[in-house]
Amino acid sequence: MSHDVLAVILGGGRGARLYPLTRMRSKPAVPIAGKYRLIDIPISNCINSGIYRVAVLTQFNSVSLHRHITQAYNFDVFHTGWVQILAAEQTLQSESWYQGTADAVRKQLFEIKSAGGEDVLILAGDHLYRMDYAAMLDYHWEKGADVTVAVQPVALEDATRFGILKRNKEGRLIAFVEKPTDPEVQAQMVSRDDPERPFIGSMGIYVFKFQVLIDMLTDFPDFDDFGSDIIPQAMGSRPVYGFDFDGYWRDIGTIRSFYDTNLDLALPDSPFNFYDPRLPIYTHARFLPGSSVEESSLKDVLLTEGCIIRQSQISHSVVGIRSQIGPGTIIIDSILMGADYYERRSRQGRLGIGANCHIEGAILDKNVQIGDGTVIRPFPRGAEIDAGNWVVQDGIVVIPKNTVIPPGTRIAPD
Repeated sequence: MSHDVLAVILGGGRGARLYPLTRMRSKPAVPIAGKYRLIDIPISNCINSGIYRVAVLTQFNSVSLHRHITQAYNFDVFHTGWVQILAAEQTLQSESWYQGTADAVRKQLFEIKSAGGEDVLILAGDHLYRMDYAAMLDYHWEKGADVTVAVQPVALEDATRFGILKRNKEGRLIAFVEKPTDPEVQAQMVSRDDPERPFIGSMGIYVFKFQVLIDMLTDFPDFDDFGSDIIPQAMGSRPVYGFDFDGYWRDIGTIRSFYDTNLDLALPDSPFNFYDPRLPIYTHARFLPGSSVEESSLKDVLLTEGCIIRQSQISHSVVGIRSQIGPGTIIIDSILMGADYYERRSRQGRLGIGANCHIEGAILDKNVQIGDGTVIRPFPRGAEIDAGNWVVQDGIVVIPKNTVIPPGTRIAPD
């Protein structure tokens, strides 16, 4: 029955916590794992779950996201599916932009109604996980739910970081508390017989009966968000159930979470497997040569295609597509997003990282030019600096897209 399901992926807002990676792109367009973008995760999960009608709601800095989707996801004429972009727009009914997750869907109700279907699957565009939505839909239909929320176990020490849901023995959600700190309130929200992970938290993944979604969005026009407005309201009057998911799931919402998650992918025992042949993660196909590595040492490195590495030492890092690294350079605990194109040496230097550099604890966005002899070292956790052509977020040095760093530059704590 997956042909009766419409998936709606929320394209994200300004993404201020991921700045400067979101200076020129939306959150779902941020590269991950060297060659993918965050939007590839929910779209791939949909395809692998047999859901072939996908609408992506976009608004902020959306050009690169639109370009990626149109280049990557074109179904052939023998399939009836599509991946469609629903961009924010001013209309005769509304001149405002999206005010929240629920408001974004509300403003696109005309297009959603046109698509039709029995159920609507609401997804976020900035999470890393692999999930079979078909299992969640089966649970939704089996329970006769109006709304089903994907939930994950939450540890006691993490309860103050999540919206916590309370579920009864039948699986129905009956209460919601946002980031509870009071021990008495926490005790009332226990849903699992597990002393280490007694709570359940929302993953921001919802299944609505088609008409229920329309009714909720039209009956409560001031409710702008699903998590804090629509779901708690529905729990008081409709059958809302929680679907258990206990697999790997990360919300890529901050520079620190982005940094840690990417570097985890470079480890031999990475918690997320991009190599699953049954459930692949799709992306825009690029026709690049294999990477060339000359007299270099690489340890715990996620190396993508089209790279040129000369006489360098790289450890615990991600090296994105078309990265060029000069001789004598050392790279440690860093994320290189690579480049969108190859370029010969210009007056400003060569695209990529020059010779005899030391790069540690950094994120280098696409198309950067790092001059010879540059030194970048991490700052203490919590440090926040905006120096224009480089930024420190929570101690991590971030070089924004298209930035030129002159030779001999030193970016490090005093």
